[in-house]
Amino acid sequence: MLSKQITKEELLIVTAARQIKNGDVVVLGIGMPILAGAVAKNTHAPEAVLLMESGIVDFEPRTLPTNVADATATRGYGYAIDLFSVFTTIAYAGYLDKAFLGVGQIDKYGNINTSFLGIPPEAQRVTAAGGAPEFYAYAKKTILTMKGRGFVEKLPYMTSPGYLGGGDERDKSGRYTPGSGPDILITPKGIFKFDPQTKEMYLDALFPGVNLDEVRADIPWELKVADPLGSFPVPKDEEIVFLRQLSPISPFKNATARKLAMEHIKRQMEEKAAAR
Repeated sequence: MLSKQITKEELLIVTAARQIKNGDVVVLGIGMPILAGAVAKNTHAPEAVLLMESGIVDFEPRTLPTNVADATATRGYGYAIDLFSVFTTIAYAGYLDKAFLGVGQIDKYGNINTSFLGIPPEAQRVTAAGGAPEFYAYAKKTILTMKGRGFVEKLPYMTSPGYLGGGDERDKSGRYTPGSGPDILITPKGIFKFDPQTKEMYLDALFPGVNLDEVRADIPWELKVADPLGSFPVPKDEEIVFLRQLSPISPFKNATARKLAMEHIKRQMEEKAAAR
């Protein structure tokens, strides 16, 4: 039973963390994926192998990295390789169970754009691809997260292919790991999954306090909805406590984050003083 009040951000992070199972080999991006991986590793999935595309493999996040090559992520790490080796010895070789990717725009079949807003060459460049196309192609499953209203009928630019035109088109292309593709999309309004046959996205669960009309207003196609709709997972105390210790700033607004950070620092100083 959860005994603490939680924020929207914390619920989203815990929901993402629950997608990681014990023993999974998972590549994580910066931000929510790292937080989710850390929560999973320190609660229900201690044997998960976390890695970043820079080549830091089997690490245990103790601070929130600022980039994919942040040396703070090397605490407890198993080994380090280069980016090329991440693709060849892990992803291409079939060892990557899950990839966590952030989404700028997405269509109904899970094709995503993280490169341009608008039509190139006049379009505004955004975060770009990084290792997303390779991870999306070769990970057995991909967990997607999206903050904004990025649902589109047609992508202006496709950075990473999901199920292409739907159905078995992805597998028939012969370019990707058989059976791979997007597994779930987590947003501040709901959880979306993909139909096993058509591969079309559907709404699986509503975020607490959000109604169906609010979700449909963001989506330019006729959204299919699970019957019955599911619900977001209920976080456990251990997940919330660890998350607030790891990164007090991430789940909260600035004033609350500063207060929690100061309390955490004070508690650490008192513990060190008592141990002397």
